Amino acid sequence: MATSNDTPSSRKPPSLLARIGLAVRAFFAVLGDPETAARFLDAAGGAKPAPVAPVAPAAPAPTLRQASPDAALQLLSLLQRDARLIDFAGENLADYSDTQVGAAARLVHEGCAKVLREHFQIVPVRDEAEGSRVALPAGFDAAAVRLTGNVVGQPPFNGSLRHRGWRVAEVRLPRLAEGHDTRVLAAAEVEL
Repeated sequence: MATSNDTPSSRKPPSLLARIGLAVRAFFAVLGDPETAARFLDAAGGAKPAPVAPVAPAAPAPTLRQASPDAALQLLSLLQRDARLIDFAGENLADYSDTQVGAAARLVHEGCAKVLREHFQIVPVRDEAEGSRVALPAGFDAAAVRLTGNVVGQPPFNGSLRHRGWRVAEVRLPRLAEGHDTRVLAAAEVEL
């Protein structure tokens, strides 16, 4: 047995069989005791493992809400009534000449514009002229401004305004009578 007076050079090197036994004991000592593992690292000149950074809790998933289809159906109904949009979209345009399609598109365009004017106040998201340089500070409204091009890094961002965007400032859809079936977009017409 080695004493405290023994120096590494005065000890007889252990045999292969003794080293295997020592390795097994060391393995289990390091595995079972964190302090022994730490002393082993210090003795071996190795570095202690870097402390593990705490993991940030995952952001909660956004809550999804079910939109009522009534307003969308009501808008479809208005677009059909004033622009015949559903009729136009349902037509096979291959059966018509470009002149006929152009004439029909003019009527659909006029009707759609009328519905938008009468039932919505639509304003630009950004007031600057398209093509002008804009600065987006940290915390900008990512739902109102979509970044395109080479998006790298964190805000603030500087870029060129390609489209001002649109937002609805006011909705003026007609009120629905109790029991009104919004799934009927256009009533069938029967001539007597």
